[in-house]
Amino acid sequence: MTAASTGTAAPSGRGAASRTAADTTTGTPTTAGREAAPDPRAWLRVGALMFAVAWGGNEFTPLLVMYRQVSHLSALTVNVLLAAYVLGIVPALLVGGPLSDRFGRRPLLLPAAPLGIAGSLVLALGPASVPALAAGRVLSGLALGLVMAVGTTWVAELCAATGSPQAGARRASLALTLGFLLGAGVAGALAQWGPWRTGTPYLLHAAVTVVAGLAVLAVPETHPARPRGDRTGLRDDLRVPAVGHRRFLRVVLPLAPWVFGAVGSAYAVLPGLMREHAGGVPIAFSALLTVVTLAVGFAVQSLARLIDTRHSARASVAALAILVVGMALAAWAAATLALPVVLLAAAVLGAGYGLALVAGLSEVQRIATPDDLAGLTAVYYSAAYLGFFVPAVLAWLSTRWAYPEMFLAGLGVAAVCLVVVATAWRAHLPAGDGGTVRIR
Repeated sequence: MTAASTGTAAPSGRGAASRTAADTTTGTPTTAGREAAPDPRAWLRVGALMFAVAWGGNEFTPLLVMYRQVSHLSALTVNVLLAAYVLGIVPALLVGGPLSDRFGRRPLLLPAAPLGIAGSLVLALGPASVPALAAGRVLSGLALGLVMAVGTTWVAELCAATGSPQAGARRASLALTLGFLLGAGVAGALAQWGPWRTGTPYLLHAAVTVVAGLAVLAVPETHPARPRGDRTGLRDDLRVPAVGHRRFLRVVLPLAPWVFGAVGSAYAVLPGLMREHAGGVPIAFSALLTVVTLAVGFAVQSLARLIDTRHSARASVAALAILVVGMALAAWAAATLALPVVLLAAAVLGAGYGLALVAGLSEVQRIATPDDLAGLTAVYYSAAYLGFFVPAVLAWLSTRWAYPEMFLAGLGVAAVCLVVVATAWRAHLPAGDGGTVRIR
């Protein structure tokens, strides 16, 4: 039987040798793990790089209004540029994650810093060039894809190896969200009031990323490269058997696109609608909405451990319920353009984002085996980032339908996803048998 037919993830035969130090589910160390005595704070160095690259990935968002003013780009163009970095994220996720299961976490994560720096420099030098902006966004996406797939997995393994297996998903998502939050806030403030507003935000990010890239060099490897004799073909390595797990299909996939679909609606669509109602500081207002959305998301992620459980889909159902309310508020905000309603909609969508991100990552880490954890994480993030096309799709459809109508349609889709996930409340739960982690 396959993983899909049994409802459990079929263990990969690619690396049983990696199960020698600490169970990723229980965190129980074995002799090898105790001898290595990994630093319990080592995850912070990986988290710092995730933070820095996420900063670069989201600094573009509050500047959408600026590019419409300074570079005279249309709403559709800037929203397509916002989503362009998905073209870098998805390949980096789908290739980087599985390859890190083959070659180790470090070799696949180290290129993220130089890619992120290059992306920011290209963006700084080409504010009026759509091809340059698109290239910079793709480079930023490649960097972000690597840290999301490989960095998230490395943090999870470092936490498991030091006795904190349940903390991995939350710590990784917090690092990303904090980077998204501060990157947008700082970029928006500099673009509104700072010198060389089309370039300074990106130069600051490049400097932060240099420091974070150097910090990660000292982190111990948790998933050593497999010996050549133990390696299967590259095509086999790129396969992720756990994608066929019924829990992944029924709970994770219906939730995933809402992760970034929620924040895209909050801080890419609503600021554009509020340009004429932003008190004369539209870029700063765009940054404010981004910060509100992500600050609430960050706070909710800190509390997510109280909601998430391995015994049901409680966190996923709660996230989708919040997102249904968020879509209703977004429709109200688009209809009234009232500042309090817009802020409330951004906050509720941020709460849904924060809980959905942690819920999805937690499900993934319970479903996957050690040999396809990075690969399944990559598939999850790839599905999640489909949501970043929502602003561009809405901008394209806005010639036919009004934004309140489109948000109400989104409410209906979210409600359907909620029903789908709720019907799988306890279905196809993983057995809980985890793998182990080696520290080198």
